[in-house]
Amino acid sequence: MADLPIHTIVFEILTRLPAKDVGRSKSVCKQWYALLSTQDFVRIHCSRSLVSSNQRVLLIDDLTCSVRPIISNNNDYGPSSIVTFPFHHQNNDVSILSHLNGLLCVCLNHTYELLLWNPTTTAFKCLSTPDSHGFYINNLDAIGLYVDADDDYKVLHIKRRSGVLGVYVYSREVDSWRNIPFITRQEYLSPHFNWSAGTFCGGTLYFTVCECWIGGTNVVICFDVNSEQFKEISFPPVPSIGMVQDVLVNVKNVVHMFASTGMFEMTIDLWTLQGDYWIKVLSCPPIPPISLSMWCDITHYVTNGNWFVMTKSGKLFTIEMDMKPFECFYPVSWFRGFKGAVFVQTIVSPSI
Repeated sequence: MADLPIHTIVFEILTRLPAKDVGRSKSVCKQWYALLSTQDFVRIHCSRSLVSSNQRVLLIDDLTCSVRPIISNNNDYGPSSIVTFPFHHQNNDVSILSHLNGLLCVCLNHTYELLLWNPTTTAFKCLSTPDSHGFYINNLDAIGLYVDADDDYKVLHIKRRSGVLGVYVYSREVDSWRNIPFITRQEYLSPHFNWSAGTFCGGTLYFTVCECWIGGTNVVICFDVNSEQFKEISFPPVPSIGMVQDVLVNVKNVVHMFASTGMFEMTIDLWTLQGDYWIKVLSCPPIPPISLSMWCDITHYVTNGNWFVMTKSGKLFTIEMDMKPFECFYPVSWFRGFKGAVFVQTIVSPSI
């Protein structure tokens, strides 16, 4: 350590600070401000922030927007902190569409505008333009947030309008939208099919496309973020009777899917993608009966061999499992109608 340059020592120490402390450290001197603003520092700091202790849960209701830590020793919510939106909104009418490395892609439902927002630093960037790019329609559009090989944060926006599909990519680096080709089956353009938000993993964005919750056709659409090519792969062989609810998550850079099936008593299986095929990893033990209205309003976290069923007020119950493939918390079911997210605290900026 004594042989290392002081600049290297300072860099190594500062990349391990919490995100909010990094923000405060920028005011120490001009040299530190310049160092902490470089893309190399932001990238390395972000990679070291992707741990469970930096995870937070953001919840939006009609009156407040709050952020809560997840306490690791009892896996419940910690004290909430009220968050003030830095952008204009109406009655908290904000939907969270996608998240990656501390950035949230959100929609202002009263204007349909898309924004990138870092709730830790409060910085945001409006993505909507006068030529009608960056406007999101719920139940018709799909959003995916990703980073390409050049470390450029981008947003993929799939738009369905009157049977016509358009695919657009926003680049943070050049601050503009462009159209890319996408040829798919005509039936997927129908509003009877629901597109999930994109899950970024290993250079690919994954979307589930489901005909409806009860029965119907289910597929997975993959988007290679570097070649910008799409392909379709099969859905896990889940039962076709009853409601099907799926959530894709990136676990240690491998795509996993939580597939919930049933009606009033739900069964949840965890699948992992190997190549273009799904392998079942585990089945959740029986879940106590929950009303459908309650089921659609709760969040399920999995970490370190335990399955935590959470309401916005806190933990409902815990289910123990044999396997322990996780080191962070992951949402297992749809998150309260786009009104919540599990994110990590970083200093990644929504704009250059």
